Amino acid sequence: MTFNPYHVALAVIGIIVILSRWLPRLVSRREPASAPLMILFGASASLMVPGLPVVPDPRVSPLPWELISELTVIVALFGTGMRIDSLRPLRRWAPTVRMLAVAMPITIFAVAGLSVWIVGLTLAGAILLGAVLAPTDPVLAAEVQVGPPQEGAEHPVRFALTTEAGLNDGLAFPFVYLGLIVAAQGLAVDAWGLEWFLRDVIYRIGVGSAMGWAGGRMLGYILFAVPRYSTLAETGSGVIALAGVLLCYGSTELIEGYGFIAVVIMGLTLRRIEEHHVFHRRLHDFSESIEHALTALLLIGLGAVLPTLLVDLTWRLVLIALVLLLVIRPLSGWIALLGSDLHLRDRAVVSVYGVRGVGSIYYLCYAGSHVEFINESQLWSLVGLVILLSTILHGFSVGWAMDQITPEEGKSRSWR
Repeated sequence: MTFNPYHVALAVIGIIVILSRWLPRLVSRREPASAPLMILFGASASLMVPGLPVVPDPRVSPLPWELISELTVIVALFGTGMRIDSLRPLRRWAPTVRMLAVAMPITIFAVAGLSVWIVGLTLAGAILLGAVLAPTDPVLAAEVQVGPPQEGAEHPVRFALTTEAGLNDGLAFPFVYLGLIVAAQGLAVDAWGLEWFLRDVIYRIGVGSAMGWAGGRMLGYILFAVPRYSTLAETGSGVIALAGVLLCYGSTELIEGYGFIAVVIMGLTLRRIEEHHVFHRRLHDFSESIEHALTALLLIGLGAVLPTLLVDLTWRLVLIALVLLLVIRPLSGWIALLGSDLHLRDRAVVSVYGVRGVGSIYYLCYAGSHVEFINESQLWSLVGLVILLSTILHGFSVGWAMDQITPEEGKSRSWR
């Protein structure tokens, strides 16, 4: 008797998801850290379960990985924007701005420098690697983010990590393009530097922000205003809102803006319309369910190909992964937050908990589909290892870390 590989895969996926969500509850009452278990169980299944279909190698077939990870990040970013109950006072954004303007560039250039010095990557590959590994992932960082809409009690630490995760995926894109340009045209900065700055930094960020605001206003009008006697927010499901998110993302990309920025701005804008309407909570829960399903498939798939990806792993790549997670991210975050109103413990948590994940998969697939990098196998080995280590280190310690942050009544002066 032979088994259909497709049905074997479905059964294995179901078992892995159930075990990953259920087993941690046997030892802890916290929300389970399922991400690392899905990766580890996916790797174990690929090695031990006969008859499983072969998962496409992202180095050879990046397109399916790019599309699934892109859709996952889109849904996650929109949900991140929807979570923010209040944008004011504006000073509450100070830690976010510091993390985006200081910590992320430091991380990019530190990873790039180490990659050239220790591993011997090309400069283009090193810049790309820095951009790929710099952003805090909006998908796997849910445990450190604020709660669903209308829940309130948005602690400064959770607000900073939520808004950082929402915005830094799009803001890392200029550096991805920088890596692609260096790979194609070399270091002749005078030939392409101004064009890169005006197009990939100013224009694309501006267009993404404007399209997100316009998309949020338009979707709010459709959901809450017309027709007044039978609004979609009262009778419709979240599918119409998801369609609006896809429309906003796709149209922004068509005019070469950053769609990732557009969808998070769209979520922030839509959340300001009829703020207390119950539809916001329903929409968030709907998008979160889709996000969790896509994330599970991606993580199990990553685990399945991880043994293959890690074949090219060297001690130098392991060193860079550990330095990134244990030194570069915490140190760059601490430097960025020096002089901020966050308490010392809060500053430490924000600095450390920059989870790497699905966004890194998308960026590397995107770049690999546009330019053939000399060091691509090494890049995939390192990114796979970083995601695995990040989900383990952060996933199993996040509950304890959240217990250490300053209680609401002692929160920073900037929130008063």
